[in-house]
Amino acid sequence: MDPSGLPGIDPLADLLNGVRAGGAIFDQCSVTGSWAARFEGGSPLALAVLVHGSVWITPEGGVPVPLGAGDVAVLSGGAPYVIADAPGTEPDVVIRSGGRCTTPQGEELLPARIPDAGAWSAAEPERTLVINGLYTVDSGTSARLLAALPPLAVVEASVGACPVGRSTFEEITREGPGQQVLLDRTMDLVLITALRAWFTRPGAPIPGWYRALSDPVVAPALRLLHAAPAHPWTLPALAARTGASRAHLARRFNALVGQPPMTYLRQRRLALAADLLRDPDTTLAVVADRVGFANPFALSNAFKKEHGLSPSAYRRREAGT
Repeated sequence: MDPSGLPGIDPLADLLNGVRAGGAIFDQCSVTGSWAARFEGGSPLALAVLVHGSVWITPEGGVPVPLGAGDVAVLSGGAPYVIADAPGTEPDVVIRSGGRCTTPQGEELLPARIPDAGAWSAAEPERTLVINGLYTVDSGTSARLLAALPPLAVVEASVGACPVGRSTFEEITREGPGQQVLLDRTMDLVLITALRAWFTRPGAPIPGWYRALSDPVVAPALRLLHAAPAHPWTLPALAARTGASRAHLARRFNALVGQPPMTYLRQRRLALAADLLRDPDTTLAVVADRVGFANPFALSNAFKKEHGLSPSAYRRREAGT
């Protein structure tokens, strides 16, 4: 508990709390020799996990970066990128939106033409096994998170070990009940583990949203918003409680957190609503009341604008129905 009497805030947990995959796609490549694949899925976040071997990853307009076994690459912003055996290898496969595979000229490729991870074995040490994951639905991916990440963040195995191995990836790609949910949650685990290691790695610059928790103006405002998100906050009321002028609070909050106080509150309310909606017994009216919306209609409109689907559709998707 903070000396103010309000609960403390874990800034990293606050940043990552709303990040959840929906309809994640995993591509497994078991390859040898000269090869390269270009990924053009346009996902707000993507992952590349090198299970065995070595590869190079090149973001659009960036420089090639090597990956070693156990390294995880996080790509943000939706720009294309290339994974290859060497920086100069030209891609002969393009992975497009929805997991479609084509030649660079746009000709469709049959699944049999795509490298098969099942062909890899420890008896073939020259083979490379790389797993690529795409966030196909942006359900709560925070604008603050995307703003805090570079186009390519590589977390080396020595800094943040990938929490799942080859046997896990084999299991989640095996056809069976609940397979998509298993894919999504595994991707969340890998992503959050990698991001936690990235933001807390030695020598990492301290981002503004982290400094906000020790700022004499912004920290009290954040604690108030977290302690009582359903309260009918206004900027004047928040400024009065923190002892700052409205203009100073708004300017300072936006500079450190990356968005105005009321925008932050709205997104927090919607993230809390998404969590509550996972309980099938909690009605939309109850959810609206708990997170500070005047009625279910207001919550439904705001939720659809934020998440791209209605609360009922979101609830069905999370339940896998």
